[in-house]
Amino acid sequence: MLTTLQTSYTDTRAADLAWALGRDRLPALAVLNLELASAKVELRLLGASHQVLLEEGEVRCSETVACMPGSCTPLPLGVAKRVGDWEYEFAARVETLSQGSFAGRAQELLALVADHPNGLAGTFPGSPHAFTAMLVQRHEGQVRWRTWHAYPQEGQLVATRTRVGVRMAAAL
Repeated sequence: MLTTLQTSYTDTRAADLAWALGRDRLPALAVLNLELASAKVELRLLGASHQVLLEEGEVRCSETVACMPGSCTPLPLGVAKRVGDWEYEFAARVETLSQGSFAGRAQELLALVADHPNGLAGTFPGSPHAFTAMLVQRHEGQVRWRTWHAYPQEGQLVATRTRVGVRMAAAL
């Protein structure tokens, strides 16, 4: 699903993004609710930021990547944590692209997410390449999502990848 977000572009720099696990639901500009087998997933666009809420059985997981005033946790390159009986893995990277490469990559990502039944993307008024996009899937008992946060004025694209699932027993 592709939407134009009815807000001004407030997150102005990739370096302003912070990561948080376990935050309460924040006000969203666009929401996509999905059921992936027994998992309930809520994709939430928070301006140029995102929040993913995942619930399966008794376990709940909330991931937020946003400009959060007072946050002391900058966007990490990687995180691995236990959330109840689940293993949570998060990774992020920042790509700096030329203006032409940025525009092409933005169009490619928006096309991928806009037509996907488990995708949500929001563009900002004034720049077709300023967007936040999310795509979720269930694979082999795990829920996985990817997000992209575009900062055309810097030529930077922040990409995140998350995997949440039941811890697998080690083979003997």
